[in-house]
Amino acid sequence: MSDYGHDLIFGSFLTPGSADATQPVRLAMLSEQVGLDLVTFQDHPYQPAYLDTWTLMSFVAARTSRVRLAANVTNLPLRPPAVLARSIASLDLLSDGRTELGLGAGGFWDAIESMGGRRLSPGQAVRALEEAIEIIRQVWDAGARGGVRVDGEFHRVIGAKRGPAPAHDVPVWIGAYKPRMQALTGRLADGWLPSLPYLQPGDLAKGNAVIDEAATAAGRSPTDVRRLLNISGRFAATGSGPLQGPAEQWAEELADLALTEGVSAFILASDDPDDLRRFAAEVAPATRELVAAER
Repeated sequence: MSDYGHDLIFGSFLTPGSADATQPVRLAMLSEQVGLDLVTFQDHPYQPAYLDTWTLMSFVAARTSRVRLAANVTNLPLRPPAVLARSIASLDLLSDGRTELGLGAGGFWDAIESMGGRRLSPGQAVRALEEAIEIIRQVWDAGARGGVRVDGEFHRVIGAKRGPAPAHDVPVWIGAYKPRMQALTGRLADGWLPSLPYLQPGDLAKGNAVIDEAATAAGRSPTDVRRLLNISGRFAATGSGPLQGPAEQWAEELADLALTEGVSAFILASDDPDDLRRFAAEVAPATRELVAAER
């Protein structure tokens, strides 16, 4: 049982559909209007039914003024890390410090390979992700002397110029489900970002233990790693299961996840405007009140 004490964040996880390109933009703007803290989009560059996530995020950044933006999560095998670092820094500067980096090692390898990416084994993907994080952080460290140098097994950057630095200290949130990725998260990342529907009972506690142990072994504090969670459910007058019921039930369940599993960011996967309104207006404040009272 863990409460890492982080402030609570509530956000949306939107589908970047291309059939009606204005819809994800409208939903992102609505997310800001109703008071959510964060807007995220899937990143599947091989999917023609989706808009390119980075182009969409840039457009949304220009149409909003407060809400933070992130890919959930960035498809690393199709986005070279040095270029990705400059994309993130550029959007962060243009959006006045509102860009975060969700990062994934890849998963749909047939589709990735069809787009020119390299197929990797699970172990290779973890090592490639570790190399990428080092490159990204070196690019952002614009004040350091010398160029970016990472002569890795999967990513090789030899002497690239550093910068630009982002407008704020951009956190790196890792989408991780297996122990090797969770250990990497504990060693190097600023956040753990899984999706609740893909987790079994007990997986949050197990993942937290792996992350905490790896963070401690690396000389870090477990509190250096924020725990985020993509969630989905259904609002209804009466409860019929986890996140299946009235807003009061949602708030109680999310508060329990915050206090016992350490989750401090809840990101709702829904393209329903009414769901987003209710999540922001009813669930978020009630959850914050319950957690504050317990703390």
